[in-house]
Amino acid sequence: MASHVEANLARTNTSMERMIEMFKEKGFTIEEMVALTGGGHTIGFSHCKEFSNRIFTYPSPSGVDPSLNPKFADRLKKMCANYQANPTIAAFNDPLTPGNFDNMYFKNLKNGLGLLASDQALMNDPRTKPIVDKFAADQAAFFQTFVEAMVKTSVTGVKTGKHGEVRVRCDRFN
Repeated sequence: MASHVEANLARTNTSMERMIEMFKEKGFTIEEMVALTGGGHTIGFSHCKEFSNRIFTYPSPSGVDPSLNPKFADRLKKMCANYQANPTIAAFNDPLTPGNFDNMYFKNLKNGLGLLASDQALMNDPRTKPIVDKFAADQAAFFQTFVEAMVKTSVTGVKTGKHGEVRVRCDRFN
């Protein structure tokens, strides 16, 4: 079962082309994909190993992804200096308002504060950049699209009849 889930999850380095394709296969628009990504990353954190290549080994003269804000990259490098010895070290996905569900994630992307490569790619792709700009400027538009997309996820791929199962406990199969 886990292999079915893994195949449907974008990774931190998934290309924008593949991300769009993955969401489209499930019936989502690009705008819904951007809203769900932002909504999923506005609260929470990522372990340093998920973005270490952007701050330590990026193929650039400095070894840092040039799309990262330089001060942000420096803070991440200090924070994650010992991440291999301590794999629990993590950074907030939204460094400015980590405990708030808001549109700051999108504003952060515009300022080079996208933690994961897949996050910052939303700002770099011509299909998604206008949506990032829209959500950064209009929190209500982000909220509305996010709500509609979340409702859509609740009915996507639902199995019924002999193909489905109502679990007695949600964390295990009957």
